Amino acid sequence: MAHEEAIEKAAALLADADGLLVAAGAGIGVDSGLPDFRGNSGFWRAYPPLERLGLAFHEIACPDSFDTDPRLAWGFYGHRLALYRATTPHAGFGILRAIGARMARGSFVFTSNVDGQFQRAGFDREAIVEYHGSIHHLQCTRPCCDAIWPADDVHPDVDMDACRLVSDLPHCPRCGALARPNILMFNDGAWLPQRSEAQMARFQRWRTGLRRPAVIELGAGVDIPSVRRVAESMEVPLIRVNPRAAEVRKGVALEMGALPALSLLAAALEIDPSQSSSLNA
Repeated sequence: MAHEEAIEKAAALLADADGLLVAAGAGIGVDSGLPDFRGNSGFWRAYPPLERLGLAFHEIACPDSFDTDPRLAWGFYGHRLALYRATTPHAGFGILRAIGARMARGSFVFTSNVDGQFQRAGFDREAIVEYHGSIHHLQCTRPCCDAIWPADDVHPDVDMDACRLVSDLPHCPRCGALARPNILMFNDGAWLPQRSEAQMARFQRWRTGLRRPAVIELGAGVDIPSVRRVAESMEVPLIRVNPRAAEVRKGVALEMGALPALSLLAAALEIDPSQSSSLNA
C-alpha cells in the first residue's frame, strides 16, 4: 500500500469511529527523547555503568536487585523516575487527545509503559491502563500488605557514574522495609497488581459500550506482546505504527515513528497542530 493511501485509509478508520483505543508500547516515547531499551546495546547506551558491571536489563529490572544491592537498584529506578518527571510528552500525544475528543465515547489508553507520560500529556487518569504498573507509585518489597502509594515524596539523587542512589532509600511507611516501584518486573512474584487491575476493569466497561471502535497501536514490541494482543483483541482493522515489525493482518501498517505518523494523520484529519499541542498538559 502506498504511503499516502495508507494515511488516507487510517484517517478514514478514525473519522468513522465512536471511540479510540490508544495501545502504546515503549516506542511512543522515543520522540520525547526517552531511551530505547531494545536489546542490550540500547540499554547499555543509556546506562553505561551497568554495561561495565555486565548487567542486562532483565538482571537489574527484577526484585532480586533490591535484595542484593538496593542502592544500585534504586540508582536505576531513581534515575528513570527523575527522567520521566522531567520529560515533556511530544506533540503526538496532543494529536491523539484531539482525535479521541472528536469521538462520542472518547478515548482509552492501554500501555505497557510505566513512565506516566499519558497523564503528563493531559489524558484522563481514569481512562488509562498501565498494564505493567507505574514508576510513580511504590509498594513494600516484602510486601507486608496490599498498600500502593504515590512516589511524590521520593526525590532521588543518583550518582550516574556508578548508577547508585546517594540520597535516602525509600521505605514502607507500615513496616519499615525497603520500598520499590509498583512495577511488574522480571521474575516478579511480589508485584501488587490491584491498581492495574482496577484500571483494567474500567477499560473493560468502556469497551463494552463501543459500536465502532478505532484502534491505533504505537511503538509496541513483539518480545513482550501484551499491547499488541489487546489491540488485536478489539477485532477491528488496526492502525499499527512502528518503524520495525509494522506488519498487520487486518488494517493499516505505518512503518515510521509515532510523531511523524501522528503528524500526517493530523493533517489528513484537518486537526490544527497548534490546537492539539495546546492539549498537552
